[in-house]
Amino acid sequence: MAARGGESYDSLVKDLQELVKTKQCGPILIRLSWHDAGVFSDGKLKGGCPNAAMRFTDAGEGTFGANAGLPDVALGLLKPITEKYVPSVIGHADLWTLAANVAIKEMGGPDIKTRFGRKDAESSSDSVESQVGRLPDGDKEIDHLREIFHPKGFDDKDIVALSGAHTVGKCHLDRSGFDGAWTEEPLKFDNTYFKEMLEKEYSEDKTEKGNPQFKSGSGTIMLISDLALLKDSAFKKHVETYAKDQDRMPTSRISLLLGSSCRRTESQASETAFDT
Repeated sequence: MAARGGESYDSLVKDLQELVKTKQCGPILIRLSWHDAGVFSDGKLKGGCPNAAMRFTDAGEGTFGANAGLPDVALGLLKPITEKYVPSVIGHADLWTLAANVAIKEMGGPDIKTRFGRKDAESSSDSVESQVGRLPDGDKEIDHLREIFHPKGFDDKDIVALSGAHTVGKCHLDRSGFDGAWTEEPLKFDNTYFKEMLEKEYSEDKTEKGNPQFKSGSGTIMLISDLALLKDSAFKKHVETYAKDQDRMPTSRISLLLGSSCRRTESQASETAFDT
């Protein structure tokens, strides 16, 4: 696919691959795509769509606390690629989705087909009204997870699969108030998150910001929302399945869920794929 200046889709993918390799930024690119799509809801709250509204920081999604680090760090990393390929080859929202899928593959995950057609926001006014009720909180339990994800069309199995994206990335104290990586190899996309959740012992911990979390003897962490998956048999059975057999780990399903809101809001035009 050629475009103005001779740039192409193939060269875009190569540039994204190089960015992920050199900057080791795969997790935050996945988080960018997820938070762009994850505001969708079809419950008491309506609407929300992956439209790259976070690039506007005067108001709206670019100012949400849940998105801390995305408008500056993630988009800063993508800036050279954005300037090179948007809008001649691709739009902002489609670029964010493609970047996440490239990152997943580069970190050892599946090769996810990216479907295009998202409409970019024109200003911060195209944002949803708030993160409340749309994006999950790490210090909440099972009921909260269901309240957030069931209105997106996710069932309990989907919620466990989506949580499996925590196999990559880490929490940053200055962004989320939580601190630490979930796994020993936070740049490897596999089923380690589920294995470590079951195999390790975790003790109550509190970050310098006062946020409650759990820490293992090796220093890896789990959030309240992570270990909540072991408290309900409807969730735990899926954790155990994915921990036992990596081939049953729904890596492609995780990738799809991370961006699936766009299927429900953009006339089924597109599909895709954390670091908080």
